[in-house]
Amino acid sequence: MLKPCEMVVAARRQIAVGVLIGGLMLSSMGVQAGGGYFLPFYGGYSSQMAGTATAVGLDGLAASSNPGKLFAVGNRLDLGTNIAELYRRIERQGGPDPSMDFATTSDNGTFFVPQAGFAHRLGDNYAFGLALYANGALNTAYPGNTGVPSSNQNPSACGSQPANFLGGCGQLGVDLSQLILAPTAAWRFAPGNTFGIAPLIAYQRFRAYGLQAFEPLSQNPSNVSNRGYDQAFGIGVRVGWYGEVLPRLTLGAAYSTKIYMQRFDRYRGLLADDGHFDVPANYSVGAAFRATSNWLLALDVQRIDFRGVPALGNSLLNSLQNPQGAPLGSKGGSGFNWRNQTNYRIGTEFSLSPSLSVLGGVSYGIAPGDKSVGSVSVNTISPTPTTTASIGFNWWYSPAYELQFAYSHYFFASYGGPSALVLGATESVAAHVDVVWIGWAKRF
Repeated sequence: MLKPCEMVVAARRQIAVGVLIGGLMLSSMGVQAGGGYFLPFYGGYSSQMAGTATAVGLDGLAASSNPGKLFAVGNRLDLGTNIAELYRRIERQGGPDPSMDFATTSDNGTFFVPQAGFAHRLGDNYAFGLALYANGALNTAYPGNTGVPSSNQNPSACGSQPANFLGGCGQLGVDLSQLILAPTAAWRFAPGNTFGIAPLIAYQRFRAYGLQAFEPLSQNPSNVSNRGYDQAFGIGVRVGWYGEVLPRLTLGAAYSTKIYMQRFDRYRGLLADDGHFDVPANYSVGAAFRATSNWLLALDVQRIDFRGVPALGNSLLNSLQNPQGAPLGSKGGSGFNWRNQTNYRIGTEFSLSPSLSVLGGVSYGIAPGDKSVGSVSVNTISPTPTTTASIGFNWWYSPAYELQFAYSHYFFASYGGPSALVLGATESVAAHVDVVWIGWAKRF
């Protein structure tokens, strides 16, 4: 049986590990339906059809989903932005220590995520293009504290300050942004069949604060929290095929390698694998069928390899069960406990006239975090909806210029369960996410 002092140490250790996972997930990386922290859609057509894009959606952002589509796009420029409105409120109650029971709502609610794409044909069989898009680009900032002096879990760093929601002190939050530049080349190697390749040049920016509670469990406690922004660059590649196999049927397939990123030096005591936060490998297949001259139906299946990135795929129990062999920040240290994820999408387009079409779609993907002890806390703090529905329109107000609009709603089921941060407590989340796409395109 543990002695009282040992019980206190064990309890603090459990809270610290929970803080690590919860803190990492505080950013809205996880609010993307059917994609973990990936945005489910890039550009106008994809936004209007809930991310259905592997074999459909011929716009300048083709490289973000399938570079094989680029030749079929023709000569085109696309500019636009997602405008996301988010509400996220987290609550803990019923714990043995009432001071740890309270609720807080994120201050950050409105975000703009600009995107751009360009495509141009070179002769009869080649095309080149450039796409610029983002993942993440959202954050959370949770104010408030227990109101009880000395309730924090790391007095050496926080003194006698009250605890924030995760046992640290001060405002609590994480900010992760990923920007990807994709120069693209496509080759039509046979009638109706095109192969494309796009090097993926990535930039990341990261900041974490209010996570002092788990510094004692880190292999590098001075590089865990409140270190300001850090940045990293990386590179990967996406390849794709697009084929018009029948007069009414097109197929597509795309594969993206892992994007290998530099480490975040300032947070190498926080993120598993010494501060590395690579972008996971992913692949998709899709089909688009034109049932009539003015009605198109498209399907996509996507797979994301979250397990291939230690910071995403490692179990949150690693550092708790083996604090000496797998301290926080080590390659085997605690991670998000995300499984590989399969996402299913269906989209449709109906042309009302040669200049006006309406589009819609639904995306479904089981949340990457499971419902084991600890994963509840993860997914409560950063909820991942399973379903998104989108609707929109494209209007060619002149032969060369197009206006695009899309609205997407993320459906959240009620979520709650046992806390991994405070034994005996339960945690729940209330979250609402709505995204509007406004875009403009020009054909040359």
